[in-house]
Amino acid sequence: MSRLRGAQQVDSLRGFRAPESEPSVPYGLLKAARQSGTLNLTNRSLTEVPASVYRLNVDTPEEAHHNVSFGASERWWEQTDLTKLLLASNRLTRLSDDIRLLPALTTLDLHDNQLQALPPALGELRELQQLRLGHNRLSSLPAEVFSLKNLRSLTLQRNLLDALPEELGQLEALTELDVSDNRLTELPSGLGLLGRLQKLQLCRNKLTRLPDDLPLLTNVKLLDCSDNLLSEVPAGLSQMAALEQLYLRRNKLRRLPPLAAPALKELYVGNNQIASVSGEDVWRLGALSVLELRDNKIAALPEQVAALGALTRLDLTNNDIGTLPASLGLLPQLKILLLEGNPLRGIRRDLLTKGTNELLKYLRGRIEEEPDGAVDAPTAMTLPGQAAVNVHNIKTLKSLAYSDKKADRIPDELFQAAAEHAVTSADFSKNLLSDVPPRLCETRASLTELNMAFNRLSCCSPLCSLVNLAHLDLRNNQLRDLPGELKNLTKLHSVILNSNKFKSFPEVLYDMASLETILLGNNQVGGVDPARLLGLPRLSTLDLSNNDLLNVPPQLGLCTTLRCLSLQGNPFRTPRAAIVAKGTDAVLEYLRSRIPA
Repeated sequence: MSRLRGAQQVDSLRGFRAPESEPSVPYGLLKAARQSGTLNLTNRSLTEVPASVYRLNVDTPEEAHHNVSFGASERWWEQTDLTKLLLASNRLTRLSDDIRLLPALTTLDLHDNQLQALPPALGELRELQQLRLGHNRLSSLPAEVFSLKNLRSLTLQRNLLDALPEELGQLEALTELDVSDNRLTELPSGLGLLGRLQKLQLCRNKLTRLPDDLPLLTNVKLLDCSDNLLSEVPAGLSQMAALEQLYLRRNKLRRLPPLAAPALKELYVGNNQIASVSGEDVWRLGALSVLELRDNKIAALPEQVAALGALTRLDLTNNDIGTLPASLGLLPQLKILLLEGNPLRGIRRDLLTKGTNELLKYLRGRIEEEPDGAVDAPTAMTLPGQAAVNVHNIKTLKSLAYSDKKADRIPDELFQAAAEHAVTSADFSKNLLSDVPPRLCETRASLTELNMAFNRLSCCSPLCSLVNLAHLDLRNNQLRDLPGELKNLTKLHSVILNSNKFKSFPEVLYDMASLETILLGNNQVGGVDPARLLGLPRLSTLDLSNNDLLNVPPQLGLCTTLRCLSLQGNPFRTPRAAIVAKGTDAVLEYLRSRIPA
């Protein structure tokens, strides 16, 4: 009987039952966070943030109360302040004012929870740079949030916001703002004060107009206004000099926006009510590489569509187009032309199924030869057929094209044909040129793009007179340095110098504040001066891959405008390849962590 009684007292599930006092966050995670500065509690079904998280850098660690010895990696008194707290994809309904106990936070990720309000104490996180609040139930934000002077990224998509306060304009460091999927009917006038903003997402709201000060956002590269109620777009958007991608899908537009944004490369206006496209509308969009016009009511395209010389993709699906202009066949870069769902006449159905190349070839065949369309007579200095000039291209596309000819000089006939036309682009790539064509200077008043890649240039001094150049491609030449006079090109946005013979970073590039893209891969560059790179406020892409960098200066991490930094293929040991593989943000963050206090 005593044995049975004793057996009845045994808890058979004791080994499987969790202790009642077991914390909701494993102690090992908290311990690791004290060393790394990052605590990832994503997708842990949390309904509230445990007090141990808020007090991570306040309370003495548990092991400090025991008589134990500490290794170098476990000295709790040398703990790192928590800088990243990731609480995404939980079931949080509130955030405590105790969040103020983590003043070193730079990233706070609360997206995909059930938050209905935020504590005012959030405004005490003075170091906060990224605040992710998407996929919650927020209908307003505390005023204190708008005092976060270091905040660079604020994401609020999929909430219940029906208005944004004027104080939004106080977030002067903001580079990314996402308020998509809310209930906004208008935007605050303070939006125009966000001068550093580069990415603005406003899609899936109820906006009927855009604010008048929106064009003041001259650094915005991506603007998404899709799925709203816009019937027009202010012409002032042309002042947004950095704008590259504009999304206006599924609105109520009746005409193509009157845009002349110089950097605009992609325009998406599908699913609107556009009935016609004028030649004037097209002329303004000369830099476009992607134009989406699908699901509108367009009946015809103007001949001036041939002015879109950089266009690679044109989507005309589901319109009312009956005929295509023959000049469409002159677009030199067009790779994808989508025409399904149009009542096209005069083009055989089987031709449409053969793909873009065959269709463009057919359209080119319809162009009648111009009386002065070519200068065919060979000169004593050129090979037969080499001097042929397509005047139609020069007139319509404003382009000088003489590439892949294996020529050691550019024929005078080409420049003569262009004398009366404001040529904007020139392509002399894949030749045998050892010098810049002397007559290229005749285009200096209008030339904005120049491609002299894959030649034999060892000097490029004559280019310094082309003061309107915005894009310069000199890859695969024999350049060892760049002339100091190149700084005269105050409008230059991108320079491509891959696969030359540079042994150091070209000094003149440090003095060209307009640069956004510098490609120097596959050279022999041994170092870079991060302090001088900080003088390039627009620099977003820097390629130093496959060079001779023995070390990467930690101060390079302070170049926070960089969105793409390529360092692979260099002999440095740190940062490790695993960090480099994680991408630009990870590399910059690592470099900043290595800056001596």
